[in-house]
Amino acid sequence: MKSRNSPGAGGNGDPAPGANGGAKPKRTIRNVVLAGLLGIALVAGGFLFNVAQIWNTQTAKTEISAAPESPPQTAAASPSKPAAKPVKPAPKPVKPPPPPTLPMNILLIGSDHRKGDAPTPNGLPNQRSDVMILVHLAADGRHAYGISLMRDLWVPIPGYGEAKINASLEQGGMPLAVKTVESLFGQKIQHAVMIDFEGFRGITDALGGVDVNNPVEFTASFDTHQHFPAGVIKLQGQRALEFVRERYAFADGDFHRVANQQLFLRSTLAKLLSARTLTNPVTLYKLVDTASKYITVDKGLNATAMASLVYSLRNVRMQDAVFFTLPTAGFGTSTDGQSIIVPDYGAAAAVGAALGQDRVAQYAATLGK
Repeated sequence: MKSRNSPGAGGNGDPAPGANGGAKPKRTIRNVVLAGLLGIALVAGGFLFNVAQIWNTQTAKTEISAAPESPPQTAAASPSKPAAKPVKPAPKPVKPPPPPTLPMNILLIGSDHRKGDAPTPNGLPNQRSDVMILVHLAADGRHAYGISLMRDLWVPIPGYGEAKINASLEQGGMPLAVKTVESLFGQKIQHAVMIDFEGFRGITDALGGVDVNNPVEFTASFDTHQHFPAGVIKLQGQRALEFVRERYAFADGDFHRVANQQLFLRSTLAKLLSARTLTNPVTLYKLVDTASKYITVDKGLNATAMASLVYSLRNVRMQDAVFFTLPTAGFGTSTDGQSIIVPDYGAAAAVGAALGQDRVAQYAATLGK
């Protein structure tokens, strides 16, 4: 019989390190770590499910001819059917979403719709597009291009004849706006996103403002007449809205306004896709909860597709993103006396070819950008 001080025992009779009982402290630490990781997975999974539900239920959805349906979401399918057993399954590890098919074209539309505006005679919202930018995501997943379309660009609107391109939204809603841009470039648009004034204010507030380097001092000619000094300024809420909408303060009018819109969008996307935003659950939740109330998307852009799209942009350096305005043939007057921007169909065809061949970088280089 071994004494308390015999080999293999500690001085107080407890098992020595390395004996059979010595694994218990390690096992305890391991269990604590595993429990912690499980807790993190539960919290993260619940948070992401919450955010996905907000996006899917609060965003308005519309059909566009070229928008492919995204794969169905397995996470959101269970609430409509009672579970066979009351016991919840163990949470699966949070995995990166599947990558989207690139290259991809996304039409961004800023609507001038205001809360309380009466609908048009055709029953659609009384709105025109104040901002229209076609975003092209390159096949390499590392480059993004934004092509601004002048709101007064005189183009054929399918089924309605020639008109300013921003009238397509009023005449046929987002589907017709998408079809009009597709016909201009001869290329398919996979997704479309539209936001109105209220949503625009809300997004900038949720982000805590966006910093831009304003090249020209000016004062807005409408609403609260915000003043914008030259240099780095913070844009948020109403101030941001007046920055991107002003045109009468500039000698080149709409052309300068489009340049300011590009400047603002670049800075906004850089902040939106930054690790600081995407890894901050409070900011992310507030952003999705606020923006989704005022955003209209195509039916294919559900939470799964949006998560996949945002994740795929993680390697895009927004400060390197290229923005340019579709070249035009200058100012003109329509047959019914409207002041318009005359289209340069040769430039539109060249841009369309560049989109189809995923060679937008090469085209933009010819513009000196």
